Amino acid sequence: MNHIRYHSPIGLLTLVEENNALIAVSFDTEEPADIGQACETPVLKEASKQLDEYFSGSRTVFTLPLRMQGTEFQNSVWNALQTIPYGKTLTYGDIAKQIKRANAQRAVGNANNKNPIPIIVPCHRVIGASGNLVGYGGGLDKKQYLLDLEQSNRKSE
Repeated sequence: MNHIRYHSPIGLLTLVEENNALIAVSFDTEEPADIGQACETPVLKEASKQLDEYFSGSRTVFTLPLRMQGTEFQNSVWNALQTIPYGKTLTYGDIAKQIKRANAQRAVGNANNKNPIPIIVPCHRVIGASGNLVGYGGGLDKKQYLLDLEQSNRKSE
């Protein structure tokens, strides 16, 4: 397992790679578990490059090898998150319906909260049924920044 620190417009992130796949992105507000040695691997270098492109507005889709470790339900939610288009939002209910568990909004919220690879797996694109921002591991200010970034870049398309 290897990691690097990435300086982003929303603060310091820790990127973690294992066996040639990205396994975690942690905000500076979180204390990552065992993250191995500090070493820039090809996967971590590419993740940094793609994050630079995302934050500059030139990348709307990430193409990185990911390994998400969770339950079958969590993985179904995380896969659904990756289908939300750049600059768009869905509700927890929308995701629940998409994974054919229409009454599982709360469980979707819990799985969303446990997403180990935020930004790249865009859990920030999920909002409350009222249209309000709710919950984000890095804080609602970061969620708002990411949504604003994507919205402003969509307008310039």
